[in-house]
Amino acid sequence: MQNDSGRVSLLIQALTRENLAKAWKRVKANAGSAGADGLTVRQTAEHLKVHWPRLKEELREGRYRPAPVRRVQIPKAGGAMRELGIPTVTDRLIQQALLQVLQPLIDPTFSEHSYGFRPGRRAHDAVCRAQQYVQAGYRTVVDVDLEKFFDRVNHDVLMDRLGRRIADQAVLRLVRRYLQAGIMVHGVVQERYEGTPQGGPLSPLLANVLLDEVDRELERRGHRFVRYADDCNVYVRSQRAGERVMAALRTLYGRLRLKVNEAKSAVASAFGRKFLGYCLWRTSRGEVKRAVAEPAMRTFRQRVRQVTRRSGGRGMAQVAQELRKFVPGWKAYFHLAQTPRVMRELDEWLRHRLRALQLKQWKRGSTVYRELRALGADPLLAARLAAQGGRWWGSSGRGLNLVLTVERFDRLGVPRLS
Repeated sequence: MQNDSGRVSLLIQALTRENLAKAWKRVKANAGSAGADGLTVRQTAEHLKVHWPRLKEELREGRYRPAPVRRVQIPKAGGAMRELGIPTVTDRLIQQALLQVLQPLIDPTFSEHSYGFRPGRRAHDAVCRAQQYVQAGYRTVVDVDLEKFFDRVNHDVLMDRLGRRIADQAVLRLVRRYLQAGIMVHGVVQERYEGTPQGGPLSPLLANVLLDEVDRELERRGHRFVRYADDCNVYVRSQRAGERVMAALRTLYGRLRLKVNEAKSAVASAFGRKFLGYCLWRTSRGEVKRAVAEPAMRTFRQRVRQVTRRSGGRGMAQVAQELRKFVPGWKAYFHLAQTPRVMRELDEWLRHRLRALQLKQWKRGSTVYRELRALGADPLLAARLAAQGGRWWGSSGRGLNLVLTVERFDRLGVPRLS
């Protein structure tokens, strides 16, 4: 299948054996749950051994119809829920194959101010660029949040913008079918007329295709800004300038049939305003530094409390194992924070929780005394701690740290933040 210029079509490139093998490797590595067909990654592999020739022919001839996505909801910080649409593993494979062909063509056309879901760019890069703008004196931020962005994307507007970048009608037709695939809720398929549900490999690229138009207009007007997916921060020198930019953004997003979430958007001081989990603060010398935003700190503490709750009935080895599932990842993401004291305090608080948990697990006073002595505690210290009964948190402070040391927790495999 060739286009008018004689080049092999993008769809045929996506369906080559080499590209599909690469796509399957990525889908398999990402794992994830089953889609509406109920097939896991392993089960889909067996299914495709029999059915892939037919599916490939349907794709080549334009007859393929994607399956509905399975709707799931996951909690967000603050108690709200985020809706995801999980495609079948087969559709994840096809979308990933398309992404691998489209992204090298489209991504280089995006604004340099866009950081979300792009090769070689990370959230850390966006945070550092924001810091540079604020350090340069642009200390008022126009913080724009779009209302239910992934759920509100207008299909016609998106397909028009995508059609300006690629001319392959077979690919455009397939992408539209993915946009229009229904949503399965409690076994019932609901039709979809707008939105590109989070959960499919193509959704982030399509989001950038749509939002790049606003990026280009901000560039044309000479603004300093960073965008990560649907989070856009514009940095200006005054409140008045910020209000003008906010009004302009409402109009620009309105042309794309998107709506600014007024409750979450603001023109405010750049200091203390969270962006991608970070916030900025200013030292007495006027230097702008990075810190973990308070909501992210609360989420961390909430997770640790859940793992180290004293009614869980789990041993210390199991608790350490659960901490290893999320603390290293949290640390890796927030290692840019220029607040070592805060990280040390979080470490101390975490170990305080573990000491209280250990005392609770020893329970009776005689057991507490015996365990402490076995660890080399001074008899007077062991007797004092044993006599304090159920005051686990108060007893786990000064003194106990000489017995249940940092090194002991290291040997258990408890990860450190600092």
